[in-house]
Amino acid sequence: MRLSPQSLAQLRGDVTRFAYDRDAQKIGIVHFGIGAFHRAHQAWYTDLAMSAGDRDWAICGVSMRSPAVARQLNPQAGLYTLTEKAGERAKTRVIGSVREVLFASEQFEQVVERLADPACHIASLTVTEKGYARGDSGDLDLRLARRSFYPMLSEALLRRRATGLGGLTIISCDNLADNGRVLDALIRQWLGAQLPDLIGWYESECRVPSTMIDRIVPRTRSEDLDALEKRIGITDEGAVFTEEFSQWVVEDNFAGPRPRWEDHGVELVGDVAPFETAKLRMLNGAHSLLAYCGLRAGHEFVHEAIADPLLRNLANTLMRHEAIPTIEATQGQDLQQYARHLMKRFADPALRHRLDQIAMDGTQKIPQRWLNTALASLRLGLPFDSIRSGFDAWIWHLVDGRWLDDPHGSELRRIAGCDGRAAVIQYCLLGWGARGPLWPGYELLAETLADPVI
Repeated sequence: MRLSPQSLAQLRGDVTRFAYDRDAQKIGIVHFGIGAFHRAHQAWYTDLAMSAGDRDWAICGVSMRSPAVARQLNPQAGLYTLTEKAGERAKTRVIGSVREVLFASEQFEQVVERLADPACHIASLTVTEKGYARGDSGDLDLRLARRSFYPMLSEALLRRRATGLGGLTIISCDNLADNGRVLDALIRQWLGAQLPDLIGWYESECRVPSTMIDRIVPRTRSEDLDALEKRIGITDEGAVFTEEFSQWVVEDNFAGPRPRWEDHGVELVGDVAPFETAKLRMLNGAHSLLAYCGLRAGHEFVHEAIADPLLRNLANTLMRHEAIPTIEATQGQDLQQYARHLMKRFADPALRHRLDQIAMDGTQKIPQRWLNTALASLRLGLPFDSIRSGFDAWIWHLVDGRWLDDPHGSELRRIAGCDGRAAVIQYCLLGWGARGPLWPGYELLAETLADPVI
């Protein structure tokens, strides 16, 4: 028996569920990139808000690259279970906030209609770094953008203006530094090239807040699905598994109505930057370090890598002695406590978070996870040997090639194999430096990284 509104009564075990009439809720959010992270994070927060009495915040998910999620969720009327795991504990909830999933390449018009509907107030995104269609300069690549969310979003904004509706709050939930500012600039570039007369309306009517998101959501495994089915007595093709911890920090900058997410743990702040910087340099930086060093050491999962004394020391040093001195904490932000909490999360074997999943798209992640910390350390005269060790392991990862999944992977593997370490570093830093004044000290950084850690 498959999960559906009709089969809810057949659930076994201690499974909680939403407390609202799904059919009475209008779709107020359109979300691009409805993968496991969104379902474990924003959709979960929205489900809690509607269960507490908020109305008309149901979600239309948009699958950008594959119809797989639509095939998982649409036969279940959008229902899925979210299981929070910690040690031997597992707590499962049926999430009702997702009403439908559309496949962008086949249902362009339906997506636009949802965004242009008067009930819709929020467009949100988890499309990964690649989905923003930036070129090497950091500006919008129009060729790539035509295959992303920009055409659907701009057509919907055009229709909203024509019908006298207000704009949208457009929320990035991706791990991009200053994601709101970046997304806003890219949308302006798209409109400037495609619909320049819409820019003035967009600037006055729409808002693009920055966010920081944090929840570890491993790739769902078949054995997880089998164990869940045995426990609850129903098949769920869209099940998601995550940790108990969740954090969402959102700049309080909205164009119109929004769910009362703050009643359920979301932090609404004036400036997201300190939280975002800490997360990128500490959690994400340590994750990438464990991924590349862990794969080289023969480990498969994060909890295995952090149990390795050498790698545990590297991750701890990166967070406490390399990242923290470069972060300007805001009031009440205890970075040492954050580091302790992260080490505990990494060590939990319940999640089985794969290292090769974290290692994907390194060229899109390493600048904000490692190189910003390294440059800041250079300016402060501080060592960053853990990051250098991670860079060593990343170059090994390129040459080895077994887990290499990166938009620049084939070129970097060729350079690493033919020209060696210094050429890879120079290629990376020069390429990333072209994105603007991010690397004013790249020559010194390249020289330091080119000296292998003994």
